[in-house]
Amino acid sequence: MKGEVAMSKERVIITTSAKGLDEESFPYKLYQKAKKFGIWNPSDIDFTQDAKDWAELSDAKKAGILRLIAQFQAGEEAVTLDLLPLIMAIAKEGRLEEEMFLTTFLYEEAKHTEFFRLVLDAIGEKDDLSHLHTGAYKEVFYEVLPEAMERLSEDQSPRAQAEAATVYNMFVEGVLAETGYFSFYNALEEAGIMPGLLKGIGYLKKDESRHIAYGTYLLQRLIKEQPELFDVVTQKMEELAVYAYKINQEGAEASEDPDNNPELTLHFMMQQLSVRMQILARAKDQEVDEILIDI
Repeated sequence: MKGEVAMSKERVIITTSAKGLDEESFPYKLYQKAKKFGIWNPSDIDFTQDAKDWAELSDAKKAGILRLIAQFQAGEEAVTLDLLPLIMAIAKEGRLEEEMFLTTFLYEEAKHTEFFRLVLDAIGEKDDLSHLHTGAYKEVFYEVLPEAMERLSEDQSPRAQAEAATVYNMFVEGVLAETGYFSFYNALEEAGIMPGLLKGIGYLKKDESRHIAYGTYLLQRLIKEQPELFDVVTQKMEELAVYAYKINQEGAEASEDPDNNPELTLHFMMQQLSVRMQILARAKDQEVDEILIDI
């Protein structure tokens, strides 16, 4: 009728309904863990010794560590920027417990971005480091990741969510970041250098374990609802595996550090790829609430 204001569908408030919050759900438990274990402040970390150690490193050792830091810095910035469409997609579905966890997820990615910038400032590296973003690295973080995530702004279908989670959680976090932590520990821990950087990496690794766990949960939920999505995820991981090989090769070619072992790094990376797929394969035979993920 002319002049009549169209009324939208009435909102349902979950937390004042008989349903309340699902405190036994996996995302809600992740939210509780994030509140308990994710409270750390990058600016509280002392980088005094890191700066001293940096000044004494060989040029070859510096180059390898700086490439890792520069790639993590850009990667953390990228995942901070690219996460919002997933949060919006989950919110539109009314999955409150998942959205609650995702607010901690975004907060932590922002802290990770801050952390690596503090490291660079502490060691006096203030120049443009984008030349350390190699070809395959750029393909992942400049193209594949933002495209998969931005697609969710227009397409919140289960397939789009599954492909986004595969790129973001399974590959970028579950393979590339985990391999990066492995490389940091190999370069720094045995040498007993840069304790501030290592301390922060320890915090990041714990945060990312929750992020990967959520991505695994999301994919398992989607696959259980639509089993054909397992083939979609498998195909996407096979496509992404090519980038893993290329990024490792680019790092090996750029390194002049005699202590660098690209074969060991590649072996670890391939293990991560295999583990992610093995975990997801369980979704075909289990109910979502039966799936236990070690975090």
